[in-house]
Amino acid sequence: QVHLVESGGGLVQPGGSLTLSCTASGDMTNIYAMGWYRQFPGKTRELVVQISLTGDITYGNVLKGRFTISKTNAKNTVNLQMTSLEPEDAAIYYCHARDEIGKVWHWGQGTQVTVSS
Repeated sequence: QVHLVESGGGLVQPGGSLTLSCTASGDMTNIYAMGWYRQFPGKTRELVVQISLTGDITYGNVLKGRFTISKTNAKNTVNLQMTSLEPEDAAIYYCHARDEIGKVWHWGQGTQVTVSS
């Protein structure tokens, strides 16, 4: 089992920045990629960005220039740096870890990001 713990969510003003972190523990043997999804009220989760063990990055429908993912293999940690945040970015952000074929998924508990003045 893989356990994911997120941190870094909170309230930020429009135009501000926020960095989310996710640390994984447990059996990481079959984990191929880690990253972030977000969920708006009443909507399904959507991919923000994920990074594979080999460093391949896949973005969802977010502006690549505003969201940057990085990973620290030794610490099983992925970070999501978000800049120029807009009220439309407000959502619950979930860390995920998955195997290579996408059959096994693990989720964090989610962290709220609020963008408001």
